Amino acid sequence: GGSSPSGAFKGKVVWITGASSGIGAALALGFCKAGAKVILSARRKEELEKVRGQCVAAGGDAPVILPLDLSKPEEMEGKAAEAAK
Repeated sequence: GGSSPSGAFKGKVVWITGASSGIGAALALGFCKAGAKVILSARRKEELEKVRGQCVAAGGDAPVILPLDLSKPEEMEGKAAEAAK
């Protein structure tokens, strides 16, 4: 099957852009269930908070929320440094 066993991503960090809805939100949930440390990024912080709640409700660790607008490349270096913490 295409599903990862629980804990398959334990100790790994996954940073998902576009995580507020659609496939990004679904990936976030899947990686949380697989034990990854997940960083959620998108423009809409409120939507990211909803996805974080879904991850926690599914038994995963609470993802880090890092609002980000990919149309502003000047923000990228600072956001990458923040994500690395």
